[in-house]
Amino acid sequence: MSFVQLVDDLKQGKAISATYGSIKTYPQSLVEEGGSRLLLIKDGYDKFIVAVGEGALYNELQGEVKDGAKLAPQTHENRLVLNKYLEYTVPRAFGKQISTFGLGDRLGLASPGHIQTIRGRDIRPILAQQSIRELNLTGRDYKQVVDAACFAVFQEGYKDGFGADGDHLKVESDIQMSLDLGFTMLTLDCSEKIDNNIPKLSEAELEAKYNALPADIRSHYESRYLDKSFQVGDITISFDKASVIKNVLIYGEAINFMLHVYETYIKNAPRAVDFEISIDETETSTDPESHFFVANELYGKNVDIFSMAPRFCGEFQKGIDYIGNIEQFEKELKVHAEIADHFGYKLSIHSGSDKFSVFPIIAKYTKGRFHAKTAGTNWLEAVRTVAKVNPDLYRRMHAFAAEHVGEALAYYHVTADFNAIKPLAEVADADLHEYMNENNARQLIHITYGLLLQAKDASGNSLFKDEFYRTLSDQETAYEQSLASHIGKHLELLGK
Repeated sequence: MSFVQLVDDLKQGKAISATYGSIKTYPQSLVEEGGSRLLLIKDGYDKFIVAVGEGALYNELQGEVKDGAKLAPQTHENRLVLNKYLEYTVPRAFGKQISTFGLGDRLGLASPGHIQTIRGRDIRPILAQQSIRELNLTGRDYKQVVDAACFAVFQEGYKDGFGADGDHLKVESDIQMSLDLGFTMLTLDCSEKIDNNIPKLSEAELEAKYNALPADIRSHYESRYLDKSFQVGDITISFDKASVIKNVLIYGEAINFMLHVYETYIKNAPRAVDFEISIDETETSTDPESHFFVANELYGKNVDIFSMAPRFCGEFQKGIDYIGNIEQFEKELKVHAEIADHFGYKLSIHSGSDKFSVFPIIAKYTKGRFHAKTAGTNWLEAVRTVAKVNPDLYRRMHAFAAEHVGEALAYYHVTADFNAIKPLAEVADADLHEYMNENNARQLIHITYGLLLQAKDASGNSLFKDEFYRTLSDQETAYEQSLASHIGKHLELLGK
């Protein structure tokens, strides 16, 4: 059977084996556009777009003509050709009225499983979601992140829409880069503009610092907030002199940054961009008055935001469930959700991976208008898959992670007790995947992903990455099933 015959048979609805000789086929990718017919295949560890027929789409794809068809590799240039002719492969913005779920894919392999999990649910995926920190740790770039998401959408024939988030961006050049590359969401990280030292100052120090501000700035804020109250749902938010001073000093510079980025990059962008404000990277939880203060300033200047991420009480650590008082979380979440509703944007939950105990609360009070971010949990499911099928590789990775975890702590805050992890020598091969069910081991592997992926031997060869990727390619279906089970649990508890 030739490639042309294979594509024609699939088009006619004939039953085709999942493999064509040594070639794996992805029947859901089959599409016809302007006289060109496309199908995704995998030959060994490489995927190709099989293009047959004629027309502009066929002609513009770059590849080798073989067996009556053009075999186009998954390059950036070919992704742009797909975007040009197949609208469903282009990231889009979703606005504020539908639930969205960030699915950071650190490996570039998880999006097919994510799509299979989210398809048919009343929620939309942000498939391309990476921070600059994650890119630096994985050795990837934003082109690769978007390419992987778009090719996954093509592979799965997914036509319900997906987004691309420039996550936790702080630097204007990175903001411009993400927009130039077609990102449809921007998460502005304001942590470097938020003054975390203010709560530590005495009343006299606060007064002195506030009085040093220009008179017009003090007049602006005092005219809007001093001794005033605001009704938000069934709660009243009031400001006295002390609260005005505190909020101006903590958030004033951050608000200016938000306004500048909106006016410079978002307002006149050539397409819709979902603009998210992150004020969660702080040492203390966000007071309701502070959340309202920031939002009220933005909307007073006609800044339309997609979502805001406050810092919630308790601990939202990486890859494990919520740590803290759930009753207090529910009480505060209700207020934050009412503030978001008051202004009309979505509440955003960062570090949302595995926060199973609070997901029902989030679903209840946001009434489904939320954005939640996950990332590391998808990496952990990849590691779980590897542990099941390649125990030797897992053992080497685990030992390396344990030896180098101190380096990873420079990037991530966790309270894990790494000494409490059961020694490798005491765990049978068949039980290695159970490490991913134990919080200390989960966090060990979670925060060392960059070290593991970039580790090299004395000759400069990858210690783990190449074998890790080959294993996941061989176990593609198993990885997809693992993601479907784990991410599916997130979505179900969030009411989706």
